[in-house]
Amino acid sequence: MSLMLKEIEQQPEVLARTLKEETAKILKFGKFLSSREIHLIVLVARGSSDNAALFGRYLLEITNGIPVSLAASSVHTLYHSRLRMNHTLVVGVSQSGEGTDINWVLRNSKKQGAYTIGITNEGRSSMSKLVDEVFLIRAGKERSVAATKTYTGQLLMFYLLAAALQGGRGVEKLQRIPELAAASLRLKTQVASMVERYRFMNHCIVVGRGLNYANAYELAIKLMETCYIVSERFSSADFLHGPVAMVQQDFPVILFAPPGKTFKDMRKLARQLKGLKAETVVISSEPSVLKWATRSVKVGPRIEDFISPIPYIIPGQLFAAMLAEVKGLSPDKPRLLKKVTQTL
Repeated sequence: MSLMLKEIEQQPEVLARTLKEETAKILKFGKFLSSREIHLIVLVARGSSDNAALFGRYLLEITNGIPVSLAASSVHTLYHSRLRMNHTLVVGVSQSGEGTDINWVLRNSKKQGAYTIGITNEGRSSMSKLVDEVFLIRAGKERSVAATKTYTGQLLMFYLLAAALQGGRGVEKLQRIPELAAASLRLKTQVASMVERYRFMNHCIVVGRGLNYANAYELAIKLMETCYIVSERFSSADFLHGPVAMVQQDFPVILFAPPGKTFKDMRKLARQLKGLKAETVVISSEPSVLKWATRSVKVGPRIEDFISPIPYIIPGQLFAAMLAEVKGLSPDKPRLLKKVTQTL
């Protein structure tokens, strides 16, 4: 078994440990932050952490009504712009805490008046030493280059931050996430039975929307780095604004379709793709959308949209890890990649 698969299977334990050890601390931090009149939140990350930040943007704006921006690191590192950062919370997200450009943005933002926090898996990292407050993903050592347990840990940390900014409201819903992650792991046999069909797939599109939009990005990057598949990712709305024109018979499209506010659009898209004779893989609990799929991954139990992203990405992680092995590739050691990537 690959390290990637082993780390995917550790996620329920990691999520439970993170909830146990970080919830009280971050809720206390929320009370402190309420006195600082935060008018803007800026998230800074790269790679899978950037996908987690994209989720954080949706979640924080939906739950708190505070505008959230994803930082353009080059504005700081290459153009050396001075930004007015008073009343701004800047959140760095990094598995290792050693991303050079991420830490540069955090340091520069702090100088310009921002309050800074770090979300990382490494308590002794450079990031942990420079931010005003640090919150740890209790994932243990992640040895596979492809991030899995740290990605879902970052999503969980954004849930906790969102709850903290609301005075703790909604934190009780998060207690279900470890058991829902464990339920998704039981889909392993189902996913394993279908990956052989995609042995020769060299391109695909991944589609999600709303809180699962980040999962479209995350699954796409996993397929790129572990299976060397050219993977584009779209929201269902953006996909229909042009890219759908490239779809023809047998074109592979993967859809995240949880019940909730985005479901109607995703079901409509699945039906359109069926009409185009596309090769569709649909991840959902809902029979009314799964019936349009070429291959389906039936998530159970039925999960509300709000807490669906973590249990919904796990079948995608399993798919990428097992497809890499079917293709004769090591998902743990993608070519030209290493665990810590430092860029400016």
